[in-house]
Amino acid sequence: MARKTVSFNQHGINKLPDNKPVVYRIVTESGKNNYTGVAQRGRVQDRVTEHLGSGKDPVPGAKVVIEQHSSIDEARAQEQRIIARSQPKYNEQGK
Repeated sequence: MARKTVSFNQHGINKLPDNKPVVYRIVTESGKNNYTGVAQRGRVQDRVTEHLGSGKDPVPGAKVVIEQHSSIDEARAQEQRIIARSQPKYNEQGK
């Protein structure tokens, strides 16, 4: 499982790999998890861009951390474990 951290801006997002499903976390400068999501192969950059300040679902943050997975089901299971453990502020609770 590959992991990558980039700045939470368009330039950083453009560096994200798009070839596998990912779990992404939008974190603050101090490393606190503000949001955890999942993106399908081919939609990673588009999905994370939706959370920029000008996007349709803005979330504040300084960095994006992604973890690549071999399947979307594996990524979704990991997403749920992270949300249950860290309860990010911008994830809908009880979803």
